[in-house]
Amino acid sequence: MTTRSARTELNEAELDYLRGQFLARLATVDAEGRPQANPVGFFLREDGAVDIGGFAMGTTKKWRNVAANPNVSLVVDDMSRPGDPRTARGVEIRGTAEQVEGPHGYGEHMSPELIRIHPYKIISWGVEGPAV
Repeated sequence: MTTRSARTELNEAELDYLRGQFLARLATVDAEGRPQANPVGFFLREDGAVDIGGFAMGTTKKWRNVAANPNVSLVVDDMSRPGDPRTARGVEIRGTAEQVEGPHGYGEHMSPELIRIHPYKIISWGVEGPAV
């Protein structure tokens, strides 16, 4: 049996797709081991990590969840432009999250707390590029 190693870096097609999107869903694990998914904004980093920010990130359930369990999944998806046939497309980034506090360049309206995701597996569908 041949096992493919998981990709941990976004390819150009995935990066192009993500640069055109503004909303994602972040799934964290709560204190009782149950999943919790929330809509979030995201920022791609040059080092391959992804930052999640907000207006009061340090007061949120997702912030507390990451403190207790760093395993997360971030999904960005949509339907292709209207046509025949319409196609689902998206990128899922499974990773380990860390809490980051301090100044950042994402805007003064955002709190200094960020959730930074370091990918350990990337899955995509409907975006151009290598099959995953």
